[in-house]
Amino acid sequence: MKIFSFLFALIITSSMNAQDLETFFSKTDAFFETHVKNGKVGYNKIHKDQSSLNDILKIAEGISVEKTDVKNFQAFWINAYNISVIKGIIDNYPTKSPLDNAGFFDKTTYSLGGMDITLNDIEHKLLRGNFKDARFHFVLVCGALGCPPLISEAYMPNTLNAQLEKQTKEALNGSFLKVNTKKKKVEASEIMKWYKEDFTMDGITEIEFINKYRTEKIPDNFKLSYFTYNWNLNKQ
Repeated sequence: MKIFSFLFALIITSSMNAQDLETFFSKTDAFFETHVKNGKVGYNKIHKDQSSLNDILKIAEGISVEKTDVKNFQAFWINAYNISVIKGIIDNYPTKSPLDNAGFFDKTTYSLGGMDITLNDIEHKLLRGNFKDARFHFVLVCGALGCPPLISEAYMPNTLNAQLEKQTKEALNGSFLKVNTKKKKVEASEIMKWYKEDFTMDGITEIEFINKYRTEKIPDNFKLSYFTYNWNLNKQ
């Protein structure tokens, strides 16, 4: 009888968690659709009415997802990161940059997935630490103009790979690179400098990584350098 009760409770808990996760994705998707346009966030409007933001974070607090459930795990933590960045900006609003707020990435904690966790821990321990995928750098949005643009939808488990591919291609065919064919050089976002080890996994060069996603390939003899990151707030 005790075993039956335990199994029944486990099934109920699992079912409730799956519902919470589905609700999290649905509400996050609606939030981004409402408050994000052309990669910019409507912080003024969110600051005036924080109810939907806080509702999402409350749901995220109690969600449990195992890293073996790869797509749900990755999609949850990518969205949780992006939502928490917005929460961090709103808590310090008005602000000109996330860097204007001490400990924004490495000290401020958020109650997510049953733990108190910083933005850096989400990025470096839960995502980069568990999965060798450089495409994370094109979907984790740090609240600054130098970041990849925030999309006006949530990252969903069933479409995550396609979304990762799309955002990586858009970045490397767009604002993350400045190509000068006459001088045979290419400038990349400092993200590629800071996380060089992610872009040179398996013995490839940074330019080889770039060319996996570029429509117009960069010649191997081009010199690679980096342009200064823009930390100004990505506000509408």
